[in-house]
Amino acid sequence: MSEGIDIKELKRRMDGAISAFKHDIASLRTGRASANILDPVMVEAYGSRVPLNQVANITVPEPRMLSVSVWDKSMVNATDRAIRESNLGLNPIIDGQNLRIPLPELNEERRKSLVKVAHDYAEKSKVAIRHVRRDGMDGLKKAEKDGVIGQDESRAQSDRVQKMTDETISEVDRLLGEKEKEIMQV
Repeated sequence: MSEGIDIKELKRRMDGAISAFKHDIASLRTGRASANILDPVMVEAYGSRVPLNQVANITVPEPRMLSVSVWDKSMVNATDRAIRESNLGLNPIIDGQNLRIPLPELNEERRKSLVKVAHDYAEKSKVAIRHVRRDGMDGLKKAEKDGVIGQDESRAQSDRVQKMTDETISEVDRLLGEKEKEIMQV
């Protein structure tokens, strides 16, 4: 293949959008407990705000329970406060240096709002993928205009970029469908 665009680089960027999407939807709460639920929690520790996982260990002992083992005893109350103020609807129970966090059942309204959030994440991911496609197509047009590649080669590569874009977007749709089923499962 002659010059033009770097298909592998475009693929890497599209895969990056998928990875970011997977990370985003992993933090959405479903019926089961997941340590990722507490990812957005920031604890006021030693004069600065740090992620919860830097002051404690998070485990999932039961399907509807999280356990947070705080490493420094003086940080237990700050950790409890951070979790309560995180707008996640969680109420930790202090047990020495551990916090037990029972996860309440999700009601229908909350499930629907989580599905909407998942759809927003999916749309952001699709926009990022389309930006990668646009960059690739612009590179092809420039290469063709500069005479680096011919019209046939340009058309063939643009078809490959479009096919790769369609496959990546369908992967986002598949992941979204799985997450939606997971959220709506009672």
